Amino acid sequence: MTFRVAVVQPITNPIVEEEKNVPDAVAFVGRAATEGAHFVCFPETYPGPWRMPAKFDPTQAMADAAKKHKIHVVYGTLEPISHNEQTAYNLINMAYPDGHTVKYRRTHPNGPWIYTGGEWWEFQYVAGNEFGVFDTEHGKVGLAMCSEVYMPEVARALSLRGAEIIFMPAGTDKRKLWATWRHLIWARAIENLAVVVTTQNMFNHRERGLAMVAAPEEVMCESTAAGMFVVDVSLDRLREMRNSKDEVGSARDFSAKQGVLGEQWQRPDLHDKIFPKASH
Repeated sequence: MTFRVAVVQPITNPIVEEEKNVPDAVAFVGRAATEGAHFVCFPETYPGPWRMPAKFDPTQAMADAAKKHKIHVVYGTLEPISHNEQTAYNLINMAYPDGHTVKYRRTHPNGPWIYTGGEWWEFQYVAGNEFGVFDTEHGKVGLAMCSEVYMPEVARALSLRGAEIIFMPAGTDKRKLWATWRHLIWARAIENLAVVVTTQNMFNHRERGLAMVAAPEEVMCESTAAGMFVVDVSLDRLREMRNSKDEVGSARDFSAKQGVLGEQWQRPDLHDKIFPKASH
C-alpha cells in the first residue's frame, strides 16, 4: 500500500515575526492535501514559538488544518513548563485527520543544553522521558527530533516499539555538520529498516537545507532548497525485510540487511555488556 508524504522546507519568518509561521504552515497543509499527501512534515519548532515566555501556541491551528484537509500534520512547538524560569519541553507533535494531536518531548541530550544564548531559540530546555510511537492507518509512526539522529538509541527505541516511518525534523542550517547529518539520516533508516523523514528551517535562500526521505535501500528524495517535496512511500518492502532473515545470497535481492530488529540479530543476553552496570 502506497501513501504520500509532503516534506516542507520553508523560508521561516524572522524570530521577531515568528507568529507569521502559523498561517504559512496552514497554507502548506492545504497545498499538501491538494497534492494528495497523507502526511505533511514541518521542521523542528515550526510553526513555533521559538522563545520563552511563549506568546502563542500553534496546536489548535494545526489540528484544525489537519481535520479540515483530512491529513496527518507533523509540526514543532514548545510546551511551556515555567514562564518565570523560561523552561519548556521541545516538542514534535502530530495532528491526526480527525483533529486530535499526540506529542513527543525531546529526550536527548539531557537539559539544559544549546537552546539559549543563540540567535534563534531562547528557552531553558528540559528533556522528556518517553518515546513517541503512534498508530496510523498507514503504519506506525515514530517521532524524534533534529540532532537525536546522532544518538542511534533514539531511532532504535522507536523501531523496537514498532515504528515503521520515523519523522525526525531538524532546526536550522547544518553548516559543517551537513555531510555527517545527511549520512546519519540514511543510516538510521538502514539499521532500523524504517523510512526516515527530515527537513529544516531556512531563513533565506543562501542557506543549505536538508530535506530527505530515506528508505533502507535508497534515499527516495533529498533537496537543499526551500520548498515542498512530495514523495510516494510504501512500507511493503521494509516489512518484508523486517519479517525475513539474512541468508546466503540475500545480497542479490536486498540492498540492506534483513531482520535486524529480530532474533537473528538481536542479543538480549548481551544487553548488560553493551550497557555495563557500574561496579560497586
